[in-house]
Amino acid sequence: MPDTVRLAVMQPPADLGSAKERIAWVRDRLPRLTTDGVEIALLPELFLCGYHIGDAVSERTEPLDGPGFDAMRDLALQSGIALHYGFAEACEGHIYNTALCVGPDGTRLSHQRKLAIPPGFEQAHFTPGTGCDLFTYRGMRFATLICYDAEFPETVRHVASLGAEVVLVPTALGAQWGWVGHTMIPCRAYENGVYLAYANSAGSQNDMDFLGASVIAAPDGHEAARAGAEPEIIYADLDPDQVKAAQTRLPYLTDRTSLRLD
Repeated sequence: MPDTVRLAVMQPPADLGSAKERIAWVRDRLPRLTTDGVEIALLPELFLCGYHIGDAVSERTEPLDGPGFDAMRDLALQSGIALHYGFAEACEGHIYNTALCVGPDGTRLSHQRKLAIPPGFEQAHFTPGTGCDLFTYRGMRFATLICYDAEFPETVRHVASLGAEVVLVPTALGAQWGWVGHTMIPCRAYENGVYLAYANSAGSQNDMDFLGASVIAAPDGHEAARAGAEPEIIYADLDPDQVKAAQTRLPYLTDRTSLRLD
């Protein structure tokens, strides 16, 4: 079995300004992550452009291989840490709410577009994506779901059924949705026997207050790490043996196939 994988969930202040300022925020913290042995770091939804920016999102888009990717790739190469981050992707006249992971060798490990566009400003700007992108890193299988996507039991169950051991969820959860962050998300980990890492922002951006409360939920549902309301970085060692143990103890993924529902 592979060794454990050390994950950091980075909870930045929501009111960071330009992409340059946001990238600098990550850069300034990479020495600490390197010292702490981090191998992969998760950042929030639409991190590079900011989430609650209304029509300005159309001015902050970039293609898949745009300047934001170049900057994050350079940070990954310099630090030896895989960086998973969100941005607004421009492609063939559409805008997608997208997350990428760039590996420590500078290669793109994943490309995931948000599947479910929730009510609010997102519906006026973003096109839904299709499909789920899994990738292998340090011997473990990872999937990405973006914010609202993970609130559907079907999506987490789907990627777990495909073999994901870790589900990475960049989010932009408002302060009024505490039950989602504190109860629903750990439940998603428990009911599938997987790790679920949930990266939110802290503080306020424009007139939106963010919950913070980023979490790394273990396969048995307990909180391996939980952030508060302020900017913070949390850590956990992801252990594939814990995934196997949880799925053996409660074999939901296999036993569901025997249910006779009609």
